[in-house]
Amino acid sequence: RMPQRHSKNNNDLAFFTYDEKRKLGYGTQKERLGRDSIKPFDACCLCLKPLIDPLCCQKGHVFCKECILECLLSQKKDIQRKIAAHVAQQQQEKEEKEEKLMARKAKELDAFDQQNHGAVPKYNDKSHSRDKNGFHGANSVKVTSYEEEALRNMKAFWLPSATPEAPVKVEAPSTSTTCPEGKEKLKLKSLFPIHFTEESNDQKKSKSLDKSYGCPSCKVTLTNTMSLVVLNTCGHVFCKKCADRFMKSDKVCLVCNKACKEKSLIPLEKGGSGFAGHDDNLEATAFKHLGSGTGLGLVRPAMKT
Repeated sequence: RMPQRHSKNNNDLAFFTYDEKRKLGYGTQKERLGRDSIKPFDACCLCLKPLIDPLCCQKGHVFCKECILECLLSQKKDIQRKIAAHVAQQQQEKEEKEEKLMARKAKELDAFDQQNHGAVPKYNDKSHSRDKNGFHGANSVKVTSYEEEALRNMKAFWLPSATPEAPVKVEAPSTSTTCPEGKEKLKLKSLFPIHFTEESNDQKKSKSLDKSYGCPSCKVTLTNTMSLVVLNTCGHVFCKKCADRFMKSDKVCLVCNKACKEKSLIPLEKGGSGFAGHDDNLEATAFKHLGSGTGLGLVRPAMKT
């Protein structure tokens, strides 16, 4: 058998090749998503399953009715919980402020009482304070004003007297629900139902159990490679060519003859086709701290039994 060429071995070059970088197993790994990792146009954005009673937002994201209602309900419950926590924190801060004010007034009243009824008067003036410049004992050190200012401003978190107080602040939450896919504000009344035109048996090219949908105008099977448009007035889905050619000029739906405007045409958000020339956001990145050289980069989690 012929020996392997030396150029096929690793560490032969003065620089890392692409294959050698991938074999190291650490750093930022990038990989383009394939067809099996892309959501179909007729799948829910939340459960990733075929749509059941689909609802669409004004940005073209499609959800199952049950999924989006459950999502909005959980968001409202979370908002109520955050509002309750914020109100409780404000009440606690108010009570603490009142307690500090009462303690300060009580201290001033006690000092005033000692000043009038004590045998030896005590001066609270900072310039004549005995505690500041007075003698504290044999082991005491007289602190200058510069050192006192430095000690006051020093962020010495290891000293008990200089430990910073860091209470958890609960900010006032936003009271509006958001779209789980587009992160824009979303209300229940802004959602509208959509209707796909299912192909008949004679139009199907293959005997598949999955439903296939087509454009009601040109009868072309809808896929992820096509740009789709939905009408927010009636909810019918068309391919972009038919929408631009007919509905933009006629201002009427081709299925139900319902009047529509140009702003009623909403592009339907969908995944890509998996090809390099289609869509832009199809690259997945992951950062790994450990590589295969440590022996821990190749460890896989145990399978559930």
